[in-house]
Amino acid sequence: MRGREWRRLRGGFRISGRCHFSKNKLLNMDSSSSSSFSEAQRYCYNPTLRWNSEVEEYFIKAYGADHFSQISEALTRPSCYSCIRVNILKCTTDTIMEKLKRLIVEEGIVDDLDHMSLEETAYEGDENNEGLGKEKLNGFLKISPKGTPEDEEKSMEMLTGPSICKCPFSGLENVLFVKGSGPHSIQYRRQPNESIKEVIVSRKCAEAVLRGAQIFVPGLLACSAHVEKGDVVAVSVATEQPGAGGGWSVDLTRGIVLQGSQTDPQYLERKCMYIGQGITQFSRAGMFRASKGIAVEMTDRVYKLPSFHNLLGGEIFLQNLPSIVAAHVLEPQEGEQILDMCAAPGGKTTAIAMLMRDKGIVVAVDRSHNKVMDIKKMAAEMDLTCIKAYRLDALKSVRQISNATDVAETNLEHDISDTTVGNSSSNLGNVDLHSPNMDGSKIDLKLISNVLSSSSNGLYISKTESRKSTQRMRNGPGRNHSIVGRAENSNGFLPNAFDRVLLDAPCSALGLRPRLFAAEETIESLQAHARYQRRMFDQAVQLVRPGGVVVYSTCTINPGENEALVRYALDTYKFLTLAPQKPRIGGPGLVGKGKMFCGKHAEAWLTQSEAELVQRFDPSASLDTIGFFIAKFNVGPK
Repeated sequence: MRGREWRRLRGGFRISGRCHFSKNKLLNMDSSSSSSFSEAQRYCYNPTLRWNSEVEEYFIKAYGADHFSQISEALTRPSCYSCIRVNILKCTTDTIMEKLKRLIVEEGIVDDLDHMSLEETAYEGDENNEGLGKEKLNGFLKISPKGTPEDEEKSMEMLTGPSICKCPFSGLENVLFVKGSGPHSIQYRRQPNESIKEVIVSRKCAEAVLRGAQIFVPGLLACSAHVEKGDVVAVSVATEQPGAGGGWSVDLTRGIVLQGSQTDPQYLERKCMYIGQGITQFSRAGMFRASKGIAVEMTDRVYKLPSFHNLLGGEIFLQNLPSIVAAHVLEPQEGEQILDMCAAPGGKTTAIAMLMRDKGIVVAVDRSHNKVMDIKKMAAEMDLTCIKAYRLDALKSVRQISNATDVAETNLEHDISDTTVGNSSSNLGNVDLHSPNMDGSKIDLKLISNVLSSSSNGLYISKTESRKSTQRMRNGPGRNHSIVGRAENSNGFLPNAFDRVLLDAPCSALGLRPRLFAAEETIESLQAHARYQRRMFDQAVQLVRPGGVVVYSTCTINPGENEALVRYALDTYKFLTLAPQKPRIGGPGLVGKGKMFCGKHAEAWLTQSEAELVQRFDPSASLDTIGFFIAKFNVGPK
């Protein structure tokens, strides 16, 4: 199967060339192509990621020029596989594997997966990759922290396995890998005396398409003239360009007609930015009149990843591998009280609840009302009852208590069920929690959510509120009161109230992939992210009891938000110590001190021993994940 040539005719386009995983995105064109060599160079996918010059200089100093170039290139393409987390409380991994195989056949994409081949690339430890071990399992490189090889016979068995396989890493038995393929070369044919019909999509839309999505109406920016429903069109992407005022913008009027000439918007900039071809679901006029729906159904893509959107709801969850690892690193135990700060969209929250087998309390907070609703909806779909989601700004997670006496008195108050939220009768669920007092001693208490109460007992009700109540009774429940109730507000929680806290902090997200533009981040914005994360971490530390655990994670490659935060935490809170992580499949952190933000700012990172205790996922490594960082802290006596 390796190196196999194959062809398919679809909609007037022919696909040819080798289908494999490779970091080389120069796509081979069939020698019989009628297109000119210049068109072959144009109609391909070979993007260059643009950075702010100062940020680029900073990263080059951090990683080295060659390594950072590899990272930038890796960020422009999706991972070669999809990672699926199985809801083991509802079904087994083997059952889901069989269901997915049947779905792949029914969706007609099994042919794409079976014709893929894997490029055998040996991985050698070096200064960029911190001396990690190597092993190819089922097309994926297993990286172990000490470089210990696994059983060779098992490796060969996995290499010849199916397109869907179980995760080979110990401790992640509820995870499945679904292999994709790419990059594919796409040769566009035109009718005599006609130019290639094409559409331009936004960058965000293109990044979603590279992950397997369709092109929806809001993502469409421009289209060729005389395009009718059912036409086959080439799809290119418009990225931000330098503006007159020094900023970045697309500067493209939505709905503009493409003529197929150099006068078209971003004609030169869109060279090597073609992500595939699809069939229009509207005429050109209908595309820009519609407000929603699929505008172009992708039929052939540069990268092919099976989409399981809206399939097996409640039984599977599509999630990046490092995010799953972060939940496991927290090591939640049955009966514990866990806090997931900045919990949206709820992937890690539900993963934690499953690891606890839905026994205990997982409190999930986010400051966005709609995101809290999404968490509640996801928990309901997965039949998880231990998740309690609240609307709360993570920077206000710790409830302000005047003194220790007030804390003790509050801890011994009546059931939380006496406290209502808004006009809803829902509450935390009358759950006993165990939290230490301010001096660290253990006492029995109820988790004090201290929600904003709008109980009207004994209070004057205005005519406006009375009218709203009448309207609600007349019109029935709205979106915020449907199925999973409404988003409840919280005033925060008592210090030392939780056994474990996961802080998956908002960050610059410079590890997410595929990414087609990165110049929006500046040195100043990266520093702002770091300050924001420190303030959140300060809250997290206060909420964990002595003997508990804090796990900090980000999806960025920026050391200022990763290693520098760990350095701040260890220097500021002497009762914190870095803890070993299980499972450990990422690499070590960055070592050093005095790294400069282009001479404007100095920051210290980690010692060698500290770097071995954190996990850094490098998007350019053969593990082929997003860029991610995980640090685990044990909390000692405060």
